[in-house]
Amino acid sequence: MATARWNNKIIASSDDTVVVEGNHYFPLESVDPAVLTPTEHTSFCPWKGTANYYSLQVNGSENANAAWYYAEPKEAAAQIKDRVAFWKGVEITP
Repeated sequence: MATARWNNKIIASSDDTVVVEGNHYFPLESVDPAVLTPTEHTSFCPWKGTANYYSLQVNGSENANAAWYYAEPKEAAAQIKDRVAFWKGVEITP
């Protein structure tokens, strides 16, 4: 079971993560929806497509753009559709 923890709270937990480029992509339904706030931030990967971001809200603190997902991933990255990955201090325990 993989877990994602930030600010002393488990924010995601799943035994069905997909690892791409060293990042665990959690099924969206395994992430606590109360911690996610959509942002306008995006980035682009040539083989995955455009990433959208969430900020995390945990125990009164914000971690801006600390989670990302590909709403419409390119065909080569189809396995990460409807999944979320984390960075910026989020601890992943595989």
